[in-house]
Parts: sequence; structure tokens; C-alpha cells
Amino acid sequence: MTTVAAPPYHPLPEDLINACGARARGYDEENQFFDEDFAALRAAGYLNIAVPEEFGGGGRSLAQYARELQRLAERAPATGLALNMHVYWTGVAADLRRMGDSSLEWMLRESMAGEVFAAGHGEAGNDLPLFLSTASAERVDGGYRITGHKMFGSLTPVWTRLGIHAMDTSNPAAPQIVHGFIARDAPGYSIKPTWDTLGMRATRSDDTVLDGAFIPDSRVIRVVPAGTADAFILTVFAWALSGFGSVYLGIARRALALAVETAHRRKSLAVSRSMAYHPEVQHAIAEAAMTVEAIQAQLDRTVDDWSSGVDHGMLWPMKLVATKHNVTEGAKRVVDLAMTVSGGTGMFKGNELERLYRDVRCGGFHPTNALLSHEIVGKSALGIDLGESPRWG
Repeated sequence: MTTVAAPPYHPLPEDLINACGARARGYDEENQFFDEDFAALRAAGYLNIAVPEEFGGGGRSLAQYARELQRLAERAPATGLALNMHVYWTGVAADLRRMGDSSLEWMLRESMAGEVFAAGHGEAGNDLPLFLSTASAERVDGGYRITGHKMFGSLTPVWTRLGIHAMDTSNPAAPQIVHGFIARDAPGYSIKPTWDTLGMRATRSDDTVLDGAFIPDSRVIRVVPAGTADAFILTVFAWALSGFGSVYLGIARRALALAVETAHRRKSLAVSRSMAYHPEVQHAIAEAAMTVEAIQAQLDRTVDDWSSGVDHGMLWPMKLVATKHNVTEGAKRVVDLAMTVSGGTGMFKGNELERLYRDVRCGGFHPTNALLSHEIVGKSALGIDLGESPRWG
């Protein structure tokens, strides 16, 4: 392998992040992909932040990446969320390599060469993403043909490699999940522009319809029994869910900052000083600040433990989903409190808080949702195997 000397990765400049923040309103209003942000962040090396330095990338761990993503998401949450779908693939490849599994090194090289990875895992009617699939995988010469309907495909306008999973039921008694990537120029798929949503509009997470799309054996990355997990699946969850949490923590921090600014600016005839001196405003700010402290601490602990190689064994799935759930739900609470402090100004279009209020509502829709999170945490706490069958009863 040819190595590339990489300069030290520098945190994103504040002026770049602020420029992304200045464009966020326009992207949201126009339901437009963040083209200018994408170009600027790609030029800054952000897309390769997790690629090891010996490949020419930034070499950042999950913990380091999470903190950088939080900074970006404070000003441009949809941009940060969509790019997480690319970065988490490179993070998975890098972490598996550190564990002694070099099977995904090609992803690191392709990312450095300019390829853009995305996730095609969302499916209607499947509440166990990655473990089961409504898409079908048919074994053919040289690979698999995939048929199915994927949704929530962030980065649709720019991806060049779409990671998908589908179920091979050729042996009904032992179905398998096939994980792999289709190339942008491959035949057998179409994109449906369905993305017109409450929030996170700039992600352009359109649907992808697969009609016999071919995955060559060279891009089949795992074939595992349906309903089971291995180190690859766990690492996907670590990077993806921690990234989701980082985005919504960024929203919470921004909402708190806006609420503090608003409290000092607002006046009332019945209050001699600014509304910052109103006891219930102080109460609301205190609730928001304490929530941010709590979710920041939990997310920091989780990503630090992962990056440090702490062995939580079979409790890792519980820790990952609990963190994501608590952070996204806590962020909603913080934004709600910020809206209360705004005194009504936050509900107007053009107010940044109005957009954050819509964006933060999307946190519960990312894997794992509240239903699955409680199932995983409850079973883990009770000592019930996550693969227990039948699932209920």
C-alpha cells in the first residue's frame, strides 16, 4: 500500500462553520441540498476526518469526530447530519482495521480518492434495521441482485457508493442478511424525490428503489445470519448513533445559547430589568442548562469509552442506544424550553429557533427509535438475550 504523508488535522475554522450556519436558513426554506457547505467541508478535509493518517486522512477517533460534529451541528445541523452518513462508514472501516480486520480498507482508499458513501438502510415496515430487511438479495454469478425500496437516503444528490442490506431467503430455514455497496453508475435502481419533511430538509434524504441492482462480490462486505450482529454491525451502531447524538447535542447547545441571548434582550413593562431577571426564565434556563450538562456527559463518556477500547461486552448495544435516546430526547426538551423563553418570537419563520424546533423533532426517527431503544435497554437490564425468540411473549 502506498502511504500518503498527511498534515495534522486542524479543527474546522469558526468562519467556515459560521458560513455554513448563514446558509442553513436558505437551504431549509428552499428544501435544497447543501451544495456550498459540501464543497467547503470537502475542501477542508472534513469528509476524511476519520480516515487513518497513513492513508492521508485526519485520523480522528470516534470521540474526536463527535466533538467536531457537535461544533458543526450547532450552526448547520442538517449539513452535519447528512455528512455523518459518509463519515461513519469511514470510521467503521478505520476501527475494524484497528481491531485487525482489514476487509474494508478499500473504503478508506476510495474515500481519499473522492468517493462519497451513504447509507441505504431505511425501510418501511422494518423496525430492526441492519438485522432484518424488506429488500431481497438473490445470489447470481459474481455477486447479488438486490430488489427493494430504501428511504431516508441522506446525501442522495452526491453519493457515489450506497451501502445497503437485503435478505437472502434462498434457504428459508436460515435466512441471511447481505451487506454491500452499489455504485452510482450501476444499473438497476432509481431515485424518487420524496424528501419534503418537517425538518432536516437540506439532507435531501430521498428514496432509492432497487430493481435488481447488482452488488459484485468485491463489494459484498458481510453475509450474516438474519437477526444477528458481529463486530461490523456493532461498530456501525457505535459510529452512526454517536453521530446522531452529536448532531442533536449541537442543536441543544445552540438553542440554549439563543435562549440566553433572548432572555437578556427581552423586556417587559412589569419587569424593571431584562427578562433574564424573571425567576421563571431563570428556572427555564436552569432546566435547559442542566439537561445539556447531562446529555453532554453521557455522550462524552460513551464515545470516550469506545475510542479507548473499554470492554463493556454485551452491554455495548444498550449503552449506545441509551445514549442516543437520552441525547435526542434531551435536546427536544432544551429546544422546547428555549421556545418558552423566546416569548413567541421563536415561532416566526426566519427565526433560527423555529428551524431548530423542527430539526430537533427528527431525532427520534433515526435508528434506534424509542420503541427499539427501550426494548434493547430493558432486555439488557433484565438479562434477556437480545436474540431471544419469539421476540415477544
